[in-house]
Amino acid sequence: MPLPGGELASRPLYFFWICDCSGSMSGQKIQSLNTAIRESIPEMKQVADDNPSGQILVRVLEFSSGAKWRNTQPIPVENFTWTDLVTSGETEMGRAFSMVAEQLKMPPMPERALPPVLVLVTDGRPTDDYKSGLNQIMSLPWGKKAVRIAIGIGGDCDFDVLEEFIGNSEIKPLQANNPEALTRYIKWASTAVVKDVSAPPSQPRGQGSVNVQIGQIPAASTDPDVW
Repeated sequence: MPLPGGELASRPLYFFWICDCSGSMSGQKIQSLNTAIRESIPEMKQVADDNPSGQILVRVLEFSSGAKWRNTQPIPVENFTWTDLVTSGETEMGRAFSMVAEQLKMPPMPERALPPVLVLVTDGRPTDDYKSGLNQIMSLPWGKKAVRIAIGIGGDCDFDVLEEFIGNSEIKPLQANNPEALTRYIKWASTAVVKDVSAPPSQPRGQGSVNVQIGQIPAASTDPDVW
């Protein structure tokens, strides 16, 4: 199997939003998530402009009772627009993980790319076999190399599951208890993390190694808890 990596010259960075659209996300939670991601897009485009040696390609996966891609192909961030998510159903996170794993295989992933960034946003607990889907991600070279970020909305999330998804003792799940915190975490994940992955020290150096150094994680919110 070819090893992911390659030279520093122009390499794509695949960025995945993995968004919980289950019924418990209805109301202010999904409204706040839609607003936060929409507002982060211009800043994400600026990051891309500042780093011409790499191209940011965006995918959006929503999951509830089942999962589906909002865009069937990766979209360059300069051409990307956000379409609001709507809610219904359960929390089939394992199905979402399996679908992400399919996209981390080579192909469709190229042999040469920057480490992909996977950002999971959820307010609940998986209602299916999430371990099977997560194992599929972690069985792949690009799955191992991916930078995995998890944002839990409110206090009812299974944060142990989010820690498993991240799989890095230096990065903890972020708990957003109000819209302000969610916005801050979304912008951090879509800008600061992308910058860190794009930085030369973050280049992969062989199968199974993760060399991305994530900068300072936003502090916990002092705003009143809403969720």
